[in-house]
Amino acid sequence: MDIGSNIRTLRKRKNITIAQICEETGLSQGFMSQVETNKTSPSIATLESIAQALKVPLAYLLLKKDEGMRIIRKDERKITTMGSQQLKVEHLSATKNVRMMIVEFPPGASTGDEPHAHEGEEVHVVIKGKIYAEHGSEGAEFEEGDSFSWTACTPHYVKNIGEGWATVLIAVYNQSDYSELF
Repeated sequence: MDIGSNIRTLRKRKNITIAQICEETGLSQGFMSQVETNKTSPSIATLESIAQALKVPLAYLLLKKDEGMRIIRKDERKITTMGSQQLKVEHLSATKNVRMMIVEFPPGASTGDEPHAHEGEEVHVVIKGKIYAEHGSEGAEFEEGDSFSWTACTPHYVKNIGEGWATVLIAVYNQSDYSELF
């Protein structure tokens, strides 16, 4: 864990000097320097006072490098196809339990011949086109700007019922670790 580097990076980004942190926390400059260079491990109480001085939650200081912000530029997105109808899937980003993607449906294409179910929850936003979505015994038509959500353990199905391409932004939450997909 690289707590010291997290503190130093955040302090510098906020244009706060070590002296200002020490004034607010009562810690010595030598001690703060050792904390920032990872030469000493501060107590939780000390980390809490440093976090308060930096105006961040304590948990922020404890993040591992791979738990920080992840950036995927548009031209770096992983693109796959899904199902027999070759839906285009652009994988936007993911955390440990949430992934986001844009799915493009050609006219008449669907998520499969039959409704399917899996672990988790989904939220959808229709970006373009007209779709029909079915969840268990419920079904509805959606157009650009409409959104819907459901528990994915109930069989569900989505079909493009418009004349042109349909684009849907989808966020999926479940207990699986998605972070390794990106």
